Amino acid sequence: MAGARSRKFKGWPLFANSFRPFFLLAAIQAGLSILAWLPMFYGELSVSSAFAPRDWHVHEMLYGFLPAVITGFLFTAIPNWTGRLPIQGTSLGALLAVWLAGRVAVTLSADIGWAFALAVDAAFLTLVVAAATREIIAGGNWRNLPVVVLVLVLLAGNIAFHLEAHYAGAADVGIRVGVGVVVLLITLIGGRIIPSFTRNWLVKSNPGRLPVPFGRFDGVVIGCSAIAIIAWIVAPLSTFTGVVMALVGVLHLVRLARWAGDRTSRERLLLILHVGYAFVPLGFLLHALASSGALPPSAGIHAWMAGAAGTMTLAVMTRASLGHTGQALTASPATQGIYAAIIVAALARVTAVVLPAHSDALLHIAACGWIVAFLGFAVAFGPLLAGSRRRALAIMGVPVPAR
Repeated sequence: MAGARSRKFKGWPLFANSFRPFFLLAAIQAGLSILAWLPMFYGELSVSSAFAPRDWHVHEMLYGFLPAVITGFLFTAIPNWTGRLPIQGTSLGALLAVWLAGRVAVTLSADIGWAFALAVDAAFLTLVVAAATREIIAGGNWRNLPVVVLVLVLLAGNIAFHLEAHYAGAADVGIRVGVGVVVLLITLIGGRIIPSFTRNWLVKSNPGRLPVPFGRFDGVVIGCSAIAIIAWIVAPLSTFTGVVMALVGVLHLVRLARWAGDRTSRERLLLILHVGYAFVPLGFLLHALASSGALPPSAGIHAWMAGAAGTMTLAVMTRASLGHTGQALTASPATQGIYAAIIVAALARVTAVVLPAHSDALLHIAACGWIVAFLGFAVAFGPLLAGSRRRALAIMGVPVPAR
């Protein structure tokens, strides 16, 4: 990695780094969206959106919440990849405003028109792709360009989602494209950071067996995952898709076993990365079962989205927030509570599909766990991200040093 250049930022600390506002507002949006979704699901609440209630819910998770987290991560990592200056201040605030405008436009799209809402919503990822491409090309860091390509596909999926919802009444293909991109991003980025972070900690704190570093086997797994996901997007319930999904699920289990996650139980900040990634093979295997008719297709989708995406985003958000603000890389009691809540939410949401007789209770448990996890992150880490270190440490249960 080239190593980030920096410049002294004199404004509000919230806009000093990309991860600060995007992680904070993404967490708030994720929590509030689910808080609204359950009453919408039961017909007790409605929004003025051109999308059907299910599509509004999926869109705001898949193309609202997750792109904000991806952007916070991407524009924090790019200066390290390229050695160029980070996006800060007014530029960062403008990008954040475009994301917020998209959330408002989608929710009010029945009033302002679906086409205008599409233009406003798509503007955010368009700017992200353009800025990220410029930085990577200017820095000569071609190795990380595939990440930007996947974000470009996510943008295409978002546009397809709007068009499909308007002309077909439901955005099924647009959903699968977005989900597929998110899973590939997790396999690509997670496959690099999980063994790297684990190795660094084990060398210092728990000598012995170490993770196998990223290599040819990982490339094969990612390539096979892409094939399986493309097959799923085109023909989600075909026999071929089911067989490929099962094989790729096993490959991901082997990959995960090579990272020595069983040796990280003493540090929850690391353990949660391994737990979150475990939902990736689970999703592939559940999709394989769905192709044979043994389970509804949504079981695998929720394993990937509530499980892998939900857990991995919180794992990365908490770790990056601590590391990039100079805090100790260890999970406080509040952070461990956030992790427990998201794991409960993910397991409950998948189980609600598998056990439909208990779905009402499990949906409420899943929603409460998700809300506690993400709004809990906002409460515990919000002061730290906004620049109030002492208040944040007090909330998280970390001893506050004397002045």
